[in-house]
Amino acid sequence: MGNSTHFKVFRLAAYGDIGQLKYCYFAVVTVLYFAIILANALLIGVICIERSLHEPMYLFLCALFVNQLYGSTGLFPALMFYLLSDTHDISLLYCYLQIYVLYSCALTEFSNLAIISYDRYISICYPLRYNNIMTPKIICGLILLSWLTSFFINAVNIFLSLRLKFCGKVLDRLYCDNYSVVKLACSNTMLNNVWGLLVTAVYVSCTIFPTIYSYVRILQICLKSSKETKQKAFNTCTPHIASMLNFLFGCLFVILQGRYETADFPPILRNILFVNFLICPPLFNPFMYGIRMVKIRHACKKVLGLNPKT
Repeated sequence: MGNSTHFKVFRLAAYGDIGQLKYCYFAVVTVLYFAIILANALLIGVICIERSLHEPMYLFLCALFVNQLYGSTGLFPALMFYLLSDTHDISLLYCYLQIYVLYSCALTEFSNLAIISYDRYISICYPLRYNNIMTPKIICGLILLSWLTSFFINAVNIFLSLRLKFCGKVLDRLYCDNYSVVKLACSNTMLNNVWGLLVTAVYVSCTIFPTIYSYVRILQICLKSSKETKQKAFNTCTPHIASMLNFLFGCLFVILQGRYETADFPPILRNILFVNFLICPPLFNPFMYGIRMVKIRHACKKVLGLNPKT
């Protein structure tokens, strides 16, 4: 590629000059990061240890928690470093690496949530065929497909960005995101824009629309079913729907913020909303699933030795 850029570093301007407040922010971010690690690692360990949880739905949840740890690692260490640093410059190489990790995490998250909705659809709408459809081979194939697809798509994304020349270096962000980086380019970005629109269209078609269809069909079945079936469907589907809506609205804000002026927002609120989709899902999903889903809750108590003695 050679030296194809005018700038080899970007400046993350969203940190600004926060003075001594940086220590307070650093403490909050550190606590959040360790809470995410502990909560997600606990549920991953419980699902792996407890044989009663070796079922498709819980294996898909395990993949979801692994992805959330992966995405958090792409954000929090850098966030903690730049909060304490006097300079907020990020090298081009690390910027691309962060984009790759965060974007592959986001696409995998959409895929995982779509797979979970499909699993619930088969379980509730076709219970007698569930075990024949959700075989170990299918489970492994779906999990691998979600990861490999996102890795490939973002590899192409990074490859297209490597050819760009940049005439600016200031990113009004707490971390590198692809749209903001491409906006700084002074070379032709048509391929990047076409690829971005294509990926968006494909992922909306292959994840969000099937998810909506799955839950609409589940609702139709539940309206005709017994009270017990409705309660079971409610307990298993509520965390999934809440996770999808939280992540979807977080991503939607990031997309809209990149394309429309949000200068009227207070800086702290804008930054919180901008990192919402990377902080809230890995923080709240483990607690939602751990509290709402009875088998996971009981398994956690068993592993942690919290079961009352009889």
